[in-house]
Amino acid sequence: MESVIVDPRILSLAAEVTESPEQNVPVILLKLKEILNSAPLESSELKKIKQDIYCYDLIRYCLLVLRKDDTKIQDGWMTISQLAQILSQCCVGLEPTENAEEFYNELLPSAAENFLILGRRLQKYYISAVENEEKDEFLWHFQSVIGSLCCLLTGHIQLTKNVLQSGHFLHLLLTDDVETGSAIMTVLQNILQVKSEDLLTIKEKTLHSILDELVFKLSSSTSLVIGSVAIKLLLLMTKSHPEIMKLLNSRYTGLKSMLNKQWSGKEIDQELKQLLNLLHSGVYQEEDQKIYQAACKIQAAWKGFQTRKRMKKLPCAVIALQRNFRNKREKQLLKLKKQKEEEDLRLQMQLQRQRAMRISREYRLNLLEIVHPGQVGKHIQEMEEKSALIIQKHWRGYRQRKHFSQQKQSLKEYKAAVILQRAALKFLRKCHQKKKMSYSWQGFPEFTDARRMELKQKIDNYIKQHSGSEMSDVASRELHTQAQEQLGHYFLGRALEERAQQRKEALQAQIRTNIEQLMSMPNLRDVTEQEAELFISRSRPVAARAKQDHVATLIEKQAPWWKKLGDDVEDEEIITKESLNTDFGTLFIGGT
Repeated sequence: MESVIVDPRILSLAAEVTESPEQNVPVILLKLKEILNSAPLESSELKKIKQDIYCYDLIRYCLLVLRKDDTKIQDGWMTISQLAQILSQCCVGLEPTENAEEFYNELLPSAAENFLILGRRLQKYYISAVENEEKDEFLWHFQSVIGSLCCLLTGHIQLTKNVLQSGHFLHLLLTDDVETGSAIMTVLQNILQVKSEDLLTIKEKTLHSILDELVFKLSSSTSLVIGSVAIKLLLLMTKSHPEIMKLLNSRYTGLKSMLNKQWSGKEIDQELKQLLNLLHSGVYQEEDQKIYQAACKIQAAWKGFQTRKRMKKLPCAVIALQRNFRNKREKQLLKLKKQKEEEDLRLQMQLQRQRAMRISREYRLNLLEIVHPGQVGKHIQEMEEKSALIIQKHWRGYRQRKHFSQQKQSLKEYKAAVILQRAALKFLRKCHQKKKMSYSWQGFPEFTDARRMELKQKIDNYIKQHSGSEMSDVASRELHTQAQEQLGHYFLGRALEERAQQRKEALQAQIRTNIEQLMSMPNLRDVTEQEAELFISRSRPVAARAKQDHVATLIEKQAPWWKKLGDDVEDEEIITKESLNTDFGTLFIGGT
């Protein structure tokens, strides 16, 4: 029966937490500190109180409060730091009998992660604070939260691996601030002193990041506190793990010279000498200073190249991010608009339905007043028949439209097949006609090889009997002169004909222009002297003809290339004839 008894203070506190509003819960949970301090340390009574607190989910309430924004909690960071101490005190030494797996696998890692998140927030506020009082307050709260984390890790050493693998812990370590950085490095030192074997179980990238930050602090910081803690951490790592010593020798060239140059002659000479002796005892051989400087230059050039490359890609990434965000926002707006339209349509249909029902009822009431009681049944039957006809008409129309839309694709395919068949038949008909025309002439009937030889013999005999006489040189020159004269007469007559044709076309254009002017002119009574001069001047027909030629030339230039093929042939014929006319002086019939 004693195991069932629960502390009444915890019962009342749990009831007060469940019944109180959310903003009052953090202040109520602070009463747990008084309950925990009322029992002696490491006593069975204290363990029983912690067991009851866990059973009534007050620890989980503390976790939920720590995740809230500090602006929404009364007294802000003071309340949060006290709750962090209470949570750490409740978890240390607690061995739950129920849901133990949930406690060790979920609740404890979540508590450690919450402490790290609170540390990051306090570190950010501390760095950005301006006034000294405010900085001191944030530093005190930060140290309180980190102290709670160290207390939790001391009571549950299995959480060290979770802390080392946490990204928040690495972000806390990556800082230039002396106070917060030294506190986090002290946490790391405590972890290595308690359980250093977890250091090799974490990811290689995380281990490299931790080593990079420690070496960076040694090379860039001038604070003795930071240097002392960093050298102690490297000394602990190298003593417990020879692999880390090899990693330091191979990864950080020039580490020993930097330590000798920057940290020798100070209060940490003893730890520094131990670390240098360990580094000297390894496989590492010291590189030359020139090689180190060259490596630094190469690294600087490569990092600069990578940074410039990332900066060039940054606008594209920003544009892509903006485009994706706008597309997503547009889809969300379209979805909301569609939902609103559907809701409006539903309400509209509902209103239309209600309006139709109201109109129907009013119509029935009016019908009862107008129609004779004996004719009401007949009138209602007629209205029902008309309504049925209207419904049938709409239904048949809908069914036919649906049937037509289903048959639309098959009709398109049928029309396409008819067009293809028509084109194929037309093509086959043309091919048949061409084939028929090619085979229409079958040659002379009964034309044998003997007959062919006989005709060839007759042709040869005729050529021998009527052979042409050879023309002398003088006769060929006379014949050439006669041909030149005849060709000259021909071209001269052709030029005269072209001039006559041009004159004829100009006269026709003048006549057409005069006709158009006469058609558009007023009566003789209304004619003015200026209008009469249009028929006396000869410039108007010439201008009209020039305009026609100009329009024809523009149309010809704008025409496609295949319409100009005939004109090119005519130009070639004219050029050929002119060249013949110029070359007749050098051509002779017969050879010399």
